Amino acid sequence: MPDRLPTRLIRLGCIALSASWLLAACSRQAEAPAGTAAGAVSPYVAVARGRVDIEGGLLTLSMPREGTLAKVAVHEGDRVRQGQLLAALDVEPARLAVEAAQAQQEQAQAQLKLLQIKQAAAKQRAQRLAAAVAAGAGDGQSADDAREAAAQLGAEQESARAALDMASQKLADARYELKQRSLLAPFDAYVVRVTAQPGASVSPSSGPLFTLLPQKPRIVRAELNESFAGAIQPGMHAEVVANSNSAAQHWGAHVLRIGRVYGPSTLENDPQVRANARSVECVLAFDQPQDLRIGQRVMVRFFAAKAPKD
Repeated sequence: MPDRLPTRLIRLGCIALSASWLLAACSRQAEAPAGTAAGAVSPYVAVARGRVDIEGGLLTLSMPREGTLAKVAVHEGDRVRQGQLLAALDVEPARLAVEAAQAQQEQAQAQLKLLQIKQAAAKQRAQRLAAAVAAGAGDGQSADDAREAAAQLGAEQESARAALDMASQKLADARYELKQRSLLAPFDAYVVRVTAQPGASVSPSSGPLFTLLPQKPRIVRAELNESFAGAIQPGMHAEVVANSNSAAQHWGAHVLRIGRVYGPSTLENDPQVRANARSVECVLAFDQPQDLRIGQRVMVRFFAAKAPKD
């Protein structure tokens, strides 16, 4: 028995050494593809964080005049067309102002028409008296008085015409103020947020009542690190992915423009990196229209050449 123990130990040592060699060989075979992938040339010249946006961003709207809301015509999630009513104030005071201005305009028109009739008659009388004086059958003083009366009526007519113009301007102002009591959609959009309800007192300084998402093409605003700013040019192709996972959904895009101002990074998650990193904004357009949510974070990979086909 004592002689067999060293022999068994030697055999166990040989078996362990053989197993370690086999494991090492398997490990080298598994690492070989990874080493090849790591040494491969990347098709990307830069990678940047970004977010989905639209040109101009979301639109916030306030009532252009002070008053009490009489109607809120839309709800969150509605799709509105250009010119569609969003909300309206109490229009009764503005409507009465329009009616008063319209009545004043009609009065000025009637006054002008009356003066035109009087002036036509005065001119005709002055012409007849002048003809009588020329024939030696009339009074020269009467002819002079008639000419003076016609001239005075002409001046009154000019004053009435100016009064009519002023009344027309007042009517236009009153109608404009009536329109300002209603808030209309400036373009086709989706209603993202509504902070208004009938009966509330509002004013232009009370804050936005509606937030609209314009129906415009989506873009990507990427934060390009300053070390990559010189490598990216307008027109370059890029790949936009939902996150850093290469298996995530992706979309083709191209660079529209590169910003000219450096600033701090706002999309970096690490506070220390965010404080020290300097980036420039890079705006990209999708090759095909996309309906992504505004504010969605994405990763942008810039190709050195034309993006490869899927």
